[in-house]
Amino acid sequence: MTDDAHKARERLKADMARLAAGDRSALEDIYRATRVKLFGICLRILGDRKEAEDALQDVYVNLWQRADRYDAERASPISWLATFARNRAVDRLRRGKVRGGAVPIEHAAALADEAPLAEELLIDAERSTRIHHCIETLEDNQRENIKGAFFGGSTYAELANAAGVPLGTMKSWIRRGLLKLKTCLEAGE
Repeated sequence: MTDDAHKARERLKADMARLAAGDRSALEDIYRATRVKLFGICLRILGDRKEAEDALQDVYVNLWQRADRYDAERASPISWLATFARNRAVDRLRRGKVRGGAVPIEHAAALADEAPLAEELLIDAERSTRIHHCIETLEDNQRENIKGAFFGGSTYAELANAAGVPLGTMKSWIRRGLLKLKTCLEAGE
């Protein structure tokens, strides 16, 4: 486990302990850290966005009521929450009020969860924020052409034609921009 993943897991454990102690703000922190993964679990089982949203709401309402049942010695917080979400979704299936698209109840238990862990999502979000911050520090011609090349899929030749500059100039702008971007990203680590 990376250092960032370990920190994210420890933050989530601390948030779970705060919630169990009655700290309402902890629920919001837990929600932000876990909503994507838990929604993915509910959606895969229920096959309907509205049903998954309802199940996810049930998860957090029940979490608020039962946070004191979490035991950090027995499971990681995200594993416990993922099991909690899966159980809420399966409960909805068993009640039989789920719309079409849901997996058959007998397949729900074995449904694999291939979504990234909440810790990985947090790390990715932090990296994305850092990258976008660093991109905004570049000169306009570097920023726009790096975005065009790496996010927009344009070739250097296409960018050069669009900007009305020689290919060598475009390559220089992007190369210098990437060097500045690298320096900025390394400074933020």
